[in-house]
Amino acid sequence: MLLSVDHVTRYRYGLPVRAVMQSHRLTPSVFDGQKVRDWTVTVSGGIPGGSFRDGAGDRVQGWTVKGPVSEVEVRVTGTVETVDLAGVLRGHREVVPPEVYLVDTLPTRADAALISLSKSAEGADGPLSAAHLLAGAVADAIAYRPGATHAHTTAAEALALGEGVCQDHAHAMVAVARVAGLPARYVSGYLFADADGMAHEAAHAWAEVFVAGLGWVGFDPANRCCPDDRYIRLGSGLDAQDAAPIRGIARGVGSESLDVTVAVQSLQQ
Repeated sequence: MLLSVDHVTRYRYGLPVRAVMQSHRLTPSVFDGQKVRDWTVTVSGGIPGGSFRDGAGDRVQGWTVKGPVSEVEVRVTGTVETVDLAGVLRGHREVVPPEVYLVDTLPTRADAALISLSKSAEGADGPLSAAHLLAGAVADAIAYRPGATHAHTTAAEALALGEGVCQDHAHAMVAVARVAGLPARYVSGYLFADADGMAHEAAHAWAEVFVAGLGWVGFDPANRCCPDDRYIRLGSGLDAQDAAPIRGIARGVGSESLDVTVAVQSLQQ
């Protein structure tokens, strides 16, 4: 599938700030399931800094905007050719050992309810089967409900609420997989449409579980599937903050507001 992306993130400041420093993970991952045709990231008034590929295989790019400035716009445009690999992250180069992703963070820390949910994998025929069972259990336990949670909701809180968004499903999947002894991580990216072909949140998140002998395999409990050619993978981390496409700070005082619009389209339709 050939997918186009137009992603705009606009920061507005109540008072002009002296400078803005950002770190981006906004370049599609390099693996057999996707090939970038063209890709551009621009920052209004921005000066590009160092760029490198980290140990997890993600491209990281630094940016600086000199002030005083009251608004900063980050725009991502491009096209990516995708192939359905049934969720397997084949051909992705990284040097971080999978065991690193057994470490808990605040958003993925398991409480008694998550520990109980992880028992859904008991009796599974191997780690791949266990991961599928856990993804199904998370999908059953947390209903997809936009607006039900916020950016800092933890996996435990979303499970207690019984509803959430893709970030909550990904955090919960990571949490229960780690309890079951399976390395798991949070993945950020884009999604063209859900399994029924209906429009979905274009900025998306899912989880990857490491399966010995197979490698990293993606699971999207929010859509009850493994990532396929409707998905564009950007980067990964221990949780949503660690895998955030944009991280940064502004030097100044006053309020900050954020507006994000994302459009993903299939160029073959």
